[in-house]
Amino acid sequence: MRNRYQTIVKSVLLAFFGLFLYTGVAFANEHGAENKAEEGKLDIKGEIFSHIRDSYDWHFFNLGEGHDAVHVSIPLPVILINTDRGGVDVFLSSKFHHGHETYKDYQLNTQNGKIESTDNTSFYDISITKNVVSMLISLLILWFLMTGVAKKYKKNGINKAPTGFQNALEPIIGFIQDTVAKPYLGNKSMKYMPLLLSLFFFIWINNLLGLIPGGANLTGNIAVTLVLALVFFVVMLFNSNKYFWGHIFNPPGVPLAVKFILVPIEIISNLLIKPAALAIRLFANIFAGHTIILSIILLIFIFAGLSKVAGIAFIPVSIGFTIFMFFLELLVAAIQAFIFTNLTAVFISQAIEEHHHDDAHSKDAH
Repeated sequence: MRNRYQTIVKSVLLAFFGLFLYTGVAFANEHGAENKAEEGKLDIKGEIFSHIRDSYDWHFFNLGEGHDAVHVSIPLPVILINTDRGGVDVFLSSKFHHGHETYKDYQLNTQNGKIESTDNTSFYDISITKNVVSMLISLLILWFLMTGVAKKYKKNGINKAPTGFQNALEPIIGFIQDTVAKPYLGNKSMKYMPLLLSLFFFIWINNLLGLIPGGANLTGNIAVTLVLALVFFVVMLFNSNKYFWGHIFNPPGVPLAVKFILVPIEIISNLLIKPAALAIRLFANIFAGHTIILSIILLIFIFAGLSKVAGIAFIPVSIGFTIFMFFLELLVAAIQAFIFTNLTAVFISQAIEEHHHDDAHSKDAH
């Protein structure tokens, strides 16, 4: 059994390695990066952000260069609610021909990746973008894993040895329960386990999907991490007790004059900084990791712009650093999911913690 799992892990790692080598070739072919470098026209910032930001199609690579290039991609639905014209426009992103044409008075700005109106009408964009599709895929994976484990437990009970996905996930679930939920939430840990497990696996799965070449950078999008932080914030607010709010608006043991200074600090710290810290921490770490990997790949073409010999000589160095960063990002993917989950449990525990101040005073009196 162990040899079979080792073979699967090795196969997955080799597949990732092959995808990375493919990515370097596709990256160069897609943008004609070497030719641009030689001409001094390589836009480093533009190349990086074009791969990191969200898009209206799922692009894989180009065959050829310039206007004759064949874009190998999956077009996604564009849904625009035009408030001035009073209608809903639905069409595939392929109608824009990768930003070269307009459609229904809309055009795709290739510089920032946004849809703009050519007739200056106002509209709301609720399109199914690459990030949305990636999120749906991750939710399907999460549903498949969790329901699979639940069915195994329902069928075999808790006394039979786990097998398959249950065997792989059970240690992770136990780890979250024993190191995150129980230490901070105590006897209320089981109430919050569904939330903690959902956050951990959702973030971890999307972090891993973002490392696949051509994958979406979902957790490297600040809007997504803000929504995840908002989920925690809502749970914290609805489960907080009177002692939590009393500590914020009426800090105990503090002179009245100091309270005027301390209360605003407590409000900002508990109601703003906590969710913001969760969102920014996850976004910054994932975004930085993707940026570094793309920057290392682009160094090949920067050196190639100076000299073809220098560009070729730097290829092994770039591949080596990219592989190192890839394995580091695999570790970061799990660590960031754990940190987000751990801090969520810590912040919730602070909001539901029972007040023991009076009990301590009564013990001291006796």
